[in-house]
Amino acid sequence: MDESQKFMGRGQLIDRLTSQVGSRELAIGLLRDRGQMEKHSEKLTAAGEKRNNMTAAERAKDRAATAAGLPTTAFKYNPKTNRATRR
Repeated sequence: MDESQKFMGRGQLIDRLTSQVGSRELAIGLLRDRGQMEKHSEKLTAAGEKRNNMTAAERAKDRAATAAGLPTTAFKYNPKTNRATRR
């Protein structure tokens, strides 16, 4: 099992990203760059809290829906690839 598969639920954004990139410091840097974490602390911004309250599947569907301009219901999630594709 992929290490990131352990962190699929709500409230696991930092742990999942850390397992994907291999370093907590790098994960925090990415979240800060995306505006999801405050610059000089480990506190999530409102946008970060919103993402943190989503499951991995919900985040993947949200990314795909935003890119395609379609509703999230138009996508299905593949946990092995962490990708959402059109139904």
